[in-house]
Amino acid sequence: MELDDHAEELASDLGVDKEEVKSDLQNLVEYSVPIDEAKGSLRRKYGDGSSGGGGAPSARDVAEITPDDGNVTVSGVVLTAGKRSIRYQGDDHVIVEGTLADETGVIDYTAWEDFGLEPGDAITAGNASVREWDGEPELNLGESTSLSLDDGEPELLEAYADQLGGEATLSDLQTGDRAVTVEVAVLECERRTIDGRDGETEILSGVFGDESGRLPFTNWEPAPELEEGATVRIENAYVQEFRGVPEVNVSEFSAVSAVDRAVDVGADVTTMSIHEAVDTGGIYDVEVVGNVIAVRDGSGLIQRCPECYRVIQKGQCRTHGSVDGIDDLRVKAILDDGTSAVTVILDDELTEGVYDGTLEDALEQAREAMDQEVVADTIRDRIVGREYRVRGHLSVDEYGANLDAESFTESDDDPEVRARSFLEDVEGDDLAGLEGVDA
Repeated sequence: MELDDHAEELASDLGVDKEEVKSDLQNLVEYSVPIDEAKGSLRRKYGDGSSGGGGAPSARDVAEITPDDGNVTVSGVVLTAGKRSIRYQGDDHVIVEGTLADETGVIDYTAWEDFGLEPGDAITAGNASVREWDGEPELNLGESTSLSLDDGEPELLEAYADQLGGEATLSDLQTGDRAVTVEVAVLECERRTIDGRDGETEILSGVFGDESGRLPFTNWEPAPELEEGATVRIENAYVQEFRGVPEVNVSEFSAVSAVDRAVDVGADVTTMSIHEAVDTGGIYDVEVVGNVIAVRDGSGLIQRCPECYRVIQKGQCRTHGSVDGIDDLRVKAILDDGTSAVTVILDDELTEGVYDGTLEDALEQAREAMDQEVVADTIRDRIVGREYRVRGHLSVDEYGANLDAESFTESDDDPEVRARSFLEDVEGDDLAGLEGVDA
């Protein structure tokens, strides 16, 4: 059923103007609301059949708003407001996203109309529709929303001063954050061409760093200020997930400016147990320590597609069919620390280190044995059963947890010292559990 047909059905059932319903329905669908959910929201908004439109929406505190609310009236202070372009059915739409706060909490919003919102504005939004996004309620401000500026809220602004304008450090950022502001050093920067929605598109990608850590970034409209070694302030960035970790996205609506100060990038890395790291759902820079218990198939000497660089099997690429593969080295090792396990992936350089040889050495060994598996067997003999300290980028998906290693070094921890420390912790917990127990 086409959107026009859905709108006609709703208008007939609800006894309201078709064009008004169609506009509301299109606003919701354009932001990826499933059509059945969008229709349900409009039925709640218009009173499920009452020609009077269901009466005026009730006023709600932010903390009271749930995804089941149809339309609400809410007052608060705009903490962030950032423009972003989305595409629906071939057309570009500019929306404003951000957060709104009152004394009870903070809620995300999306404005489909240009209300001129700015951080610090005290507003009342009447007839704002509510939808569910990532399990949480979100306000949608559209054509049917009435928005008025209120008197200033100095106490509220003071309470949320640290969130006003979206100022954040890289470690604060989470997937889904919008209209954020960061001051960072550009640690890595590469210009490359990708197949974008309008064909080939030139972008910048690399790594940002600040005192709290590092995160990857993509700049969709290459800004001249973004170059390796520069220090920049970026306003109105948003955060998306890329390969299981948060990524800072700098769009055409982001403001990028040079900063005349040094940013001391934190050299320390967060060390976690593998269980803790996997529980994050994905983390860009983390260190774990564990024993290599196996080296998986697809390790050692491999071949890659010359077009997409994916690993190929028997000269066949899943995307490009029969190809002449490019020789390469890789290790996929299972690391276990007793709390959980993760697949550690070593690139060609790290693989050469554990193999103690070059790609040419591996090719020669395979030719002499007439079997390329001997390279993986050599690596197994050298690393399985040993303890390693691994630093890299962890991603978690339905297939498991993978840690793309940046460093892979044999641990110099004394196992006896570690065992004693473990026993002391256990004995301390046991004694703490006995406190207060009547002998």
